[in-house]
Amino acid sequence: MTALRLPFILMLAGVLGLAGCSVHQPVSLYQLDSGSPAPPAQSTGMAVLLGPVTVADYLQRETLLQRQADGSLQASTDGRWAGSLSSDIDQLLLRQVAGHLDSQRVVLSPATAGFTPDVQVLLSITRLDSGESQPAILDAQWRLIDRRGKVRDNRIVHLQEEHGGGTAAQVQAQGLLLQRLAEQLAIALKPLANQPPIAEARKPAAKPAAPAAEKDKQPKIPMASPIRTDMEVFRF
Repeated sequence: MTALRLPFILMLAGVLGLAGCSVHQPVSLYQLDSGSPAPPAQSTGMAVLLGPVTVADYLQRETLLQRQADGSLQASTDGRWAGSLSSDIDQLLLRQVAGHLDSQRVVLSPATAGFTPDVQVLLSITRLDSGESQPAILDAQWRLIDRRGKVRDNRIVHLQEEHGGGTAAQVQAQGLLLQRLAEQLAIALKPLANQPPIAEARKPAAKPAAPAAEKDKQPKIPMASPIRTDMEVFRF
């Protein structure tokens, strides 16, 4: 009986050992590199409302995806995002744009009450990924809306960055792409810093009352008066 149980116990121990190895396999966590933007010094700089920033659905997850040679995406087995990738993108762009514009008045959408932006940036990121043998690629589009609600710039951007192949190198390359995007965005924003103020609509002035002298000059219509006659009228 004991001899029959021994192989089963050894097999069970092997299975549990393999399960323990798979459970305790280390997984690295990654965040995008925001670079080293200079802290903005101007508290009265250009007012920019950054957002809404929309990110493709496939990027809204903690899984770090790897682009394959055939164009497919596979989940990375040795790394994932440390939190929300969308939030990392928002914060990276905020710090980079504020640094390039040297303005403390760059805020993420939705803005607080009372904030009136000079420009609003509507940004859509449709692709941000890479692979061990595939370069990091960023596809995005922005629209710049001035204080009058007019579209001042509409641009589609495609950026590409080579890397060393490892997961850490890929994440670094993706961060560099977003930094380049923020730099291009800041260049497009700067010409809109000196917009003319919006003139308030003026009410038409009330017409002055006509003076009394002019009223006297107006022609008068004579009053009708009965006509009298000396003729007698006879009725039969």
